[in-house]
Amino acid sequence: MNNPSISQLQSERLRNLTNGNTLLKISVGLIFLTILSSAFVYAETISVNVDGTNYDVDYTVTGMSVSGIESDPDFISLIISVDVTESPGVLDITFDRTFFDSIYDGVDDDFIILADGDEPNFSETQTTSQSRTLSIELPSGTEEIEVIGSVFGRIIEETPSEPEEKYEEPASKQIPAAFVDISKDPKVYVERYVTESSYKTWFEENYSDYTFHEALDISKSELDKLIAEIEKEHSEPAPIETPEEPTKTTECGPGTILKDGACVIDERCGPGTLLQDGVCIAKPQTTSQPTSNKGFGTELGYGVIAAFVITGAIAIILGLMSKAGKSRD
Repeated sequence: MNNPSISQLQSERLRNLTNGNTLLKISVGLIFLTILSSAFVYAETISVNVDGTNYDVDYTVTGMSVSGIESDPDFISLIISVDVTESPGVLDITFDRTFFDSIYDGVDDDFIILADGDEPNFSETQTTSQSRTLSIELPSGTEEIEVIGSVFGRIIEETPSEPEEKYEEPASKQIPAAFVDISKDPKVYVERYVTESSYKTWFEENYSDYTFHEALDISKSELDKLIAEIEKEHSEPAPIETPEEPTKTTECGPGTILKDGACVIDERCGPGTLLQDGVCIAKPQTTSQPTSNKGFGTELGYGVIAAFVITGAIAIILGLMSKAGKSRD
């Protein structure tokens, strides 16, 4: 009697356990379906027109619904009509940056959000280079949300990806560089490099992989020495040449010599002598012609003429006296 009763009791327990497992499976399935429905059923898209261009806006809601959306280009904002039935209702909305964004000085700025004129709790849950997603908590009974940004229809310039740099073996340098004429003195090139800024710029642009002394095939110390020499030459003023005054030549007469630019008596020889060819010799005697005979002849001529005049006068007088005496007789 006892054994059949025990067996029947165990059978009933097994049946009850089977029914319990079935119910557990059903419960888990319902929970999973609920999760899936909350993830997909409320994921929706709504269209909004901005200055004649339509944009699609993706959003997800919990405990509320969205009935419409419109744009206000003057205030750069979106006005969303909602019906919040639970508290809090949650709106997750994604804005494509090419449609609607909030930027200040080229950097992301916060959106301004008003729910029936008040500021609700919200956060930016996802930010990429293409879009921004906001999660907004709304109290039950909210009817209108306004999201204020800074720009509609923004154009995003894609930054081109930089090509991968390929390593190339550096080509061997030509020493001296191609512009150098080895027949010329390196100082010619160094002087241009030091004194002509345009020449230095040309070298640095066209031979950036060379140092200047390397391009000339000289050492660094040789280059420094040439630079110092050139800078010294250009810093010293050129000497001023004074034209030489022509040498004045003065000839002095016999018995005189030139001293300090003037003729003075030559006192190197005694009286009556003069210096000739470095030897004192006697002065030559000069004879003067007497002038007494010449004076005497002149005086004699004058006397003869006077005598004739006087004689003539006496003769005339005597002639007149004789004629007068004859007249009285």
